[in-house]
Amino acid sequence: MDLSVIVPCYNEEASLSAFLDVCVRDFGTSGLVYELILVNDGSRDATSKIMADFAASGRCAHVSCIDFSRNFGKEAALLAGLQEARGDACSFIDADLQQLPSTLLEMHALLMENPDVDVVAAYQEQREGSKMRASFSRSFYGLFNRLSETEIEADASDFRVFRRPVAQALLSAGEYYRFTKGLFSWVGFKTLRFAYVPEERVAGTSKWSFKQLMSYAFEGIISFSTAPLRLSMGVGIVAGLVGFVYLLKLIIVDVLILHNTPAGYPTLLAVVLILGGLILLALGIIGTYLARSYMEVKRRPIYIARSVVRTDDGEQTSSEHFRTNRSV
Repeated sequence: MDLSVIVPCYNEEASLSAFLDVCVRDFGTSGLVYELILVNDGSRDATSKIMADFAASGRCAHVSCIDFSRNFGKEAALLAGLQEARGDACSFIDADLQQLPSTLLEMHALLMENPDVDVVAAYQEQREGSKMRASFSRSFYGLFNRLSETEIEADASDFRVFRRPVAQALLSAGEYYRFTKGLFSWVGFKTLRFAYVPEERVAGTSKWSFKQLMSYAFEGIISFSTAPLRLSMGVGIVAGLVGFVYLLKLIIVDVLILHNTPAGYPTLLAVVLILGGLILLALGIIGTYLARSYMEVKRRPIYIARSVVRTDDGEQTSSEHFRTNRSV
């Protein structure tokens, strides 16, 4: 198997058929032995049926269909696809045709032409969308790289092609909260950047709201940095020093020099509110890390698949009606 193409799908009914048509056309004429790994991430539309019908049609020699029991998120879908992949090279691509199979083939050819390169990662030269999102993206990458020892490439996406050793390294990271962009940097290997321009979306809208993007960014920072814990300690030290200086000012300047005894109540209330807020902030940061440790200790599976069906040359070679990432 030359190439495994992993496609996470969530409510892709409007674009999946067109995407699969393009895959058959482009990959079919590439001369590569390839497989399509379609992961249905708990879609509420006809995505699962389109996947099953495509696998049964025989238009692609090697197809795997993984059907989650509910929506577990894109990170879980990427992990499930990696665990199913058999190719010497693996790749991630979205099903909305903003990322073209022909572009993926260019990236694979570049990977094969450079034996010393392990990953070819696509990035947008000009980020599409609102200025606010672009600004938020730049701020996130800058903040992440300042807070974490693991540095990630600005504007890099999950759209990339990588060799089998990289896939094995990613699978060896067994944490519950996964941040694939960070994991690619953490496992190392030589990465080559590949500039591309995303196409117009075939149908529908982005599945990511601004709130979800902010939450995803927060998860990434927490996953790869303990700096927020040190930050809360630093804020506490600064607040203590400010309080101490203010106390000296009250005693020395107001009382001993000016002989002006302050009423005290507004000052006391302000100090209590500020310190209380700082304490709650520190507890919230600590609680976030404790909650993540709690989830890791429980060892719950990252995803649950109600069925995993692989089809090779028109014949169903395996059918599992229940799987988790821990059962592989």
